[in-house]
Amino acid sequence: MAAPCPPPPPDPQFVLRGTQSAVHALHFCEGAQAQGRPLLFSGSQSGLVHVWSLQTRRAVTTLDGHGGQCVTWLQTLPQGHQLLSQGRDLKLCLWDLAEGRNAVVDSVCLESVGFCRSSILAGGQPRWTLAVPGKGSDEVQILEMPSKTSVCALKPKADAKLGMPMCLQLWQADCSPRPLLLAGYEDGSVALWDVSEQKVCSRIACHEEPVMDLDFDSQKARGISGSAGKALAVWSLDGQQALQVRGTHELINPGIAEVTIRPDRKILATAGWDHRIRVFHWRTMQPLAVLAFHSATVQCVAFAANGLLAAGSKDQRISLWSLYPRA
Repeated sequence: MAAPCPPPPPDPQFVLRGTQSAVHALHFCEGAQAQGRPLLFSGSQSGLVHVWSLQTRRAVTTLDGHGGQCVTWLQTLPQGHQLLSQGRDLKLCLWDLAEGRNAVVDSVCLESVGFCRSSILAGGQPRWTLAVPGKGSDEVQILEMPSKTSVCALKPKADAKLGMPMCLQLWQADCSPRPLLLAGYEDGSVALWDVSEQKVCSRIACHEEPVMDLDFDSQKARGISGSAGKALAVWSLDGQQALQVRGTHELINPGIAEVTIRPDRKILATAGWDHRIRVFHWRTMQPLAVLAFHSATVQCVAFAANGLLAAGSKDQRISLWSLYPRA
């Protein structure tokens, strides 16, 4: 008997329309601001941030702080009522969204025109750490916020020739208060920085093309990166802070714009230049689904805490998917 055919991929649970511009960034907010119902933030090519209610499936607020320049990154602070937005206008805005407000209360001027998105490390403390692309083409600037105090600039040795940082992820090991930074570079490598020591602990060559995005599972000490090429790379970090490539997963078409691991660390999703969203089992990297809904490049993917997956595309649509429900 022939093996049964796998079931066809599902349709989106619903689709959000109305950005009137390509969607470049997505972020779910689960905090107090959402009042128990997750909100979805989207950043568009036209410089607007839309705040979506997933109940009414409509934009409840539009934030305009980037002078018509593309919004590339969105992140809420743990308290939930403050939003960070990064734009191609070389500005990072801090928004106060408490009690119906939608005002920019502070901003950081960026000095890099690259595509690198910023990263934060924030607990429940009033102070938090921000990593942004730096002044030199190969630098990462570390700031203490909200004072905007410069902590350091992380600059590779001159002979390293890593090129520009393309993606950043700040994190902290459970056993140490020292902030660490994972950075993907233009030459296809991923480096682990000790921020306090301003030194590279380890670096691995993962890709032949620039690293476009990475995500890291600190519980499993395992990460994944996607590039402009045709492969995903899985790598691990040992107790001596040494990175090691664990394997690669070949793709049919080149180009991963974003990769994100679901909060329960069971599955991951990628945003593809080939218009497709791909879903994998995180432990085994077994392909689970190829979602071919969008008609242009998928620029971003994000998971809500309840497992809902959002994908934003150059086709000006945001698709929402309920896949492999959390146990």
